Amino acid sequence: MTTLQQIRNWSATHHPRWLIILRIGLGLFLMAKGINFMHDATLLDRLLYGETSLAVNEPHWLPLIITWANLLGGFMIMIGLWTRLIALLQLPILVGAIIFINAQSGGFAPESELGLAILTLLLVIFFLIEGSGPLSLDAYFEKNRGRGSQGRDLP
Repeated sequence: MTTLQQIRNWSATHHPRWLIILRIGLGLFLMAKGINFMHDATLLDRLLYGETSLAVNEPHWLPLIITWANLLGGFMIMIGLWTRLIALLQLPILVGAIIFINAQSGGFAPESELGLAILTLLLVIFFLIEGSGPLSLDAYFEKNRGRGSQGRDLP
C-alpha cells in the first residue's frame, strides 16, 4: 500500500463532519480574496510591486494568476473537487503572501493580514493532508467510479 493510499484510508475513517464546514469556509475565504483582488487590482499590485525585489522585473501576469488561482481554487476547495491538488497549488501563493506582507510591514505587524495569511496557509496544509472528506465531489466520484452507463437506458 502506497503512502498516498494510507493517507486516503486514514482520512476516510478520521474525518469529522465539522471539517466540512471548515473546508467550505476556507474555500469561501479564498474566493472572497480572489473577488477582492479582482475588484481592487491596485491592492495586489501594491503588495507585489511596492518596495519588493519584484519591482524591477514586474511580471504583469502574476496578479492575474494569483487572482484567478484564489477565485477558482477557493471554489474547487469549497465543493471538494481535486482538493489536495488545489491545496498544493495554493501553497506557493500563500507562502509568497506571507513573505510579501511581512516585507511590506517591516517585520511582524499584528495589524496587517499576516496572521490571516498564516492561518490560511495552515488550513491549506491541513486539507492537503486530510483531503476533502466524505461530503465532496471527490468522494462522490470515487464512490461512483467504474459505474459508467450501467443501469441506464440509452436512447
